[in-house]
Order: sequence, then structure tokens, then C-alpha cells
Amino acid sequence: MYSSKIAYKVALCGVLSALSLVLMMFTTVIPVGTYALPVMAGILLVSVVIEFNTKWALAVYFAVSVLSLLLSGDKEAVLYFIAFFGFYPIVKSYIEKIKSKILQWVLKYALFNACMVSAFYIGIYLLGVPLDSFDILGYNLPLVFLFIGNIVFFLYDRCVNIVIINYITKWRNKLIKY
Repeated sequence: MYSSKIAYKVALCGVLSALSLVLMMFTTVIPVGTYALPVMAGILLVSVVIEFNTKWALAVYFAVSVLSLLLSGDKEAVLYFIAFFGFYPIVKSYIEKIKSKILQWVLKYALFNACMVSAFYIGIYLLGVPLDSFDILGYNLPLVFLFIGNIVFFLYDRCVNIVIINYITKWRNKLIKY
């Protein structure tokens, strides 16, 4: 019984890792995928957090991160996955255990902004994106993107909640049955 339980965990984590990796590899061929596909790849970790625990979810996150770095052509998308979207579904479960909704949102936004600003600077200094390419017509585009990103983050967080609810109410029983 114990070995079949471990085999189930390894198999499910392997399948979800492979699906996440395929999504990350599609970022090379789908232009808008740089932003959307790391989000989808990260959302797949929701089921690992729910079914198993944080340790298994971190293992999947680490595996997808390393393999994406090696195999995906869009390093900016990989950076977004590693810097935020890959681990947020794991961290979200801990943040939402806090009773104060206000403190939850403060922590979520602080985490999001810290990760996005860090990803921006990592992109500039490690990926070699020229800093002057972000000023167009006198507007500092990173600040505009960060402002818009904060609005989109609220929607993203709500969507992750919907995925969690749907997973628990609709997909979980089907997955466990097989």
C-alpha cells in the first residue's frame, strides 16, 4: 500500500511537471505566451499542493524551473515562472491561513511587487535587456507595466481561487478515481 501511494505521487508529479514544461516550451512559439504560459504552468501546481504537500509542490516547481532553463527558448518567460508564477500557488496557501484579509492582501502585493521588480533587474543584468529600451515617448514603461501588473495580479489571484474551487469540487474526485 505504501509503495503504491508513493508511486501515485511520483506519477502525478511527473505528469504535472511534464505538462508545465510543455507549456513553458510553447513560450518560444506563442508570442503572448511569455506572460500567459508561465501563469498556466504555475497553476498546475495547485493540485500538488492540495493532494500532497508543499514539499512535493516545491519539487515540481524546482524540476520545471531547471528543465525550463535548459529547454525553453524564451528565457524571459522562464524568469517570470521562477521569480513568481511557479511558486505563488504554493505560497498562496500559507498567506491565506492568516485571519486578516487586509494583511493577506498586503503580503500578496508586497510579494508580487518584490518579485516583479527583482525579475526586471535580473532581466536587465543577466539577460542583457538594455535599460534605455524601456523609455518610449518619455514614459518609463516598467512603471506602467508594474501598475498594470498590479491590477492584473488581483484578477490572477481571483482566478487561482476559482481553479482551486473547481479542482476540489469537480476534478479531484475524477483524478483520485483513476
